[in-house]
Amino acid sequence: MQNDRSVTTATATAVTVIGLGPMGRAMAGAYLDQGYEVTLWNRTPSRAAELVRRGAFLAASPSEAVAANELVVLSLTDYDAFYGVLGAVDPAVLAGKVLVNLSSDTPLRAREAAAWAAERGAVQLTGGILTPPSGVGDPASSAFYSGPREVFEAHRGTLSVLTGTDYRGEDPGLAALFYQLNMVMFWTALSGYWQAIALADAHGITAGELQPYARNALDLDRFVDFYAPRVDAGHHGGDVDRLAMGLASAEHVLHTVTDAGVDGALPAAIVDLFRRGVEAGYGDDSSSSLVELLKKN
Repeated sequence: MQNDRSVTTATATAVTVIGLGPMGRAMAGAYLDQGYEVTLWNRTPSRAAELVRRGAFLAASPSEAVAANELVVLSLTDYDAFYGVLGAVDPAVLAGKVLVNLSSDTPLRAREAAAWAAERGAVQLTGGILTPPSGVGDPASSAFYSGPREVFEAHRGTLSVLTGTDYRGEDPGLAALFYQLNMVMFWTALSGYWQAIALADAHGITAGELQPYARNALDLDRFVDFYAPRVDAGHHGGDVDRLAMGLASAEHVLHTVTDAGVDGALPAAIVDLFRRGVEAGYGDDSSSSLVELLKKN
């Protein structure tokens, strides 16, 4: 499936993309759209077919892909996959490379991978993209980055082809941390949406009928703007809401779900959290007091 172009000397408009899941393919496509020379590698070569038809070069091995360009963008499942792909690459090939690691994992593992790269003469920029593949190439989309500032600044233009960039600092774990903070909120909120659809379905209500109400319920801007300064000030007074009332409401949700024969694991977890907060003495405080309960000991 490789095209006839040999691996070229790296230029400012050349990039390697390793990992061709939906996100990796979208990123490689965005670079091709902007006229970049794109070198690819993927464990399943057939995923590169359309990109090769558009002019990308499919390397025969990770070593060949890394050798092609200074900037190597990795879109892999996690850091185990990162080591699985790059672990066999000769350190002499990795030396001098900038590894933009967009694989999802923990801040700790991001720091470990940055140290691993440094031992081989490479530099890791940790990244976390806050958009599905359909948003790649849109400057209104965003991604977190962290690592050496001078390296980030040197490649900001190339990274900006993918999304807007939000540099969080020198610590390679910071981009992973901010990404996971977003995932905490995203998956929790989206799971609530799936729960609501399941409950609606039990009563003959479609997702389409629920849609306008879901959009309103999931618009938390006013709550975030109201609570953020209060939490930072340590103010959890029950002047606006009380956790005890929140517990009663959460219990009503759980009973409504189970009465309908719908799986109640998610609302039961919320009830348990609220109940523990009340038992810890926060019943007359705002539900924001759960932040104190959730903080590490």
